Amino acid sequence: MLPSLSFRTRRVLSRARAVVAASEEVVLDAGGGVRLQGFHARHATPARDLVVLHHGWEGCADSSYILSLAARLWAEGYDVFRLNMRDHGATHHLNEELFHSCRLDEMLGAVRAIAARALGQRLSLVGYSLGGNFALRLAARAPAAGIALRKAVAICPVLDPAATLDALEKGLWIYRHYFVRKWARSLERKSAAFPGRYDFSELLGERGLTRMTERLVLQYTGFESMAEYLRGYALVYGFLDGLQVPCRLITALDDPIIPAKDLGRLPANPFLKITPTPHGGHCGFLETLDGRAWVDNEVLHELQKD
Repeated sequence: MLPSLSFRTRRVLSRARAVVAASEEVVLDAGGGVRLQGFHARHATPARDLVVLHHGWEGCADSSYILSLAARLWAEGYDVFRLNMRDHGATHHLNEELFHSCRLDEMLGAVRAIAARALGQRLSLVGYSLGGNFALRLAARAPAAGIALRKAVAICPVLDPAATLDALEKGLWIYRHYFVRKWARSLERKSAAFPGRYDFSELLGERGLTRMTERLVLQYTGFESMAEYLRGYALVYGFLDGLQVPCRLITALDDPIIPAKDLGRLPANPFLKITPTPHGGHCGFLETLDGRAWVDNEVLHELQKD
């Protein structure tokens, strides 16, 4: 919650002015008629590295944690691409079908399109929360998809969606309220973008994220059960077994929505380095309220390693 305080957000926006000003809006062809929006910041002389940033669920390319890291990387000479997932940011009108967390193919298509724009640059991914989950799954799929990915960094990634959903339901009400409110607004924007296509009144009338998620999954995704859907993007069921791209997973043991015990369910893999910290919350990692997040420097140091 602390990184979202208004006075800290203002400081982040101030530091991010240069990278935002240099960013060009891009609508990517992600394959299959899917369009995804991003913002590409390139130095006058293209950098050696291009870093793609993935936000979390109901975040966006302009979330404060994304802008904070983007500003840090830009100042250090990196080119940056801030990617919006389907139905995040102001993109609900771009695709008629709804976002869900198993849409890995279109994210892979987006990264392939970004790689085509990279002009020989080394490509890395950094993701937060659900975006971290996507970053690791993309890294596992990249070689077979012909994408030359240098490395991926995942910050507090969703490990087992079922466990995260349970933690949200049983944890402090404010986390649940935060996500329900943001999700409801997103669904309202989707409905407004495609009048007559969606009626979310019953879904929004449900109490709790579990019932809301189950109704959406059964009505709109094609999965036969919520259990099948949640398992479809879980990292703890072998998704990373064949990982061949160097990856760094950074998470906090006091994360209120990503149970630390699930770290032990990940496969032992020489390409996966796991860094658990005692404190940090969920994608917070603040050392001081008005300073940069510790994780920004940690990501920078990871990317600077050969």
